[in-house]
Amino acid sequence: QVKLVESGGGSVQSGGSLRLSCAVSGFTYRQYCMAWFRQAPGKEREGVAGISSDASTIYSDSKGRFIISQDAAKNTLYLQMNSLKPDDAAMYYCAAQPFCRVLALVPGHFSLWGQGTQVTVSS
Repeated sequence: QVKLVESGGGSVQSGGSLRLSCAVSGFTYRQYCMAWFRQAPGKEREGVAGISSDASTIYSDSKGRFIISQDAAKNTLYLQMNSLKPDDAAMYYCAAQPFCRVLALVPGHFSLWGQGTQVTVSS
């Protein structure tokens, strides 16, 4: 059974940094896509950054402030978030999809999701 567990969220001031982690278990696929999404109250879930098994990456307009990475040995996905703004406040989710052919920040492309970790940014 695949399980994704996010951690690292919290409350920071504008301009601060956080590193989110997503511990993945039971996921033994060699070809996959993984991504971070976020959802603020009253808004649709939106993609933040994605990475594939061949280390290709994709970013939304967060590029330059956020960095996605993975540690295969630790089965962990990361999202380093710098220069945080109040607009970045949301519940952040990691997602995974085995055998994905195209890396895209589309929620419907991912079948496996974590429960989320909350990020709050105060001005």
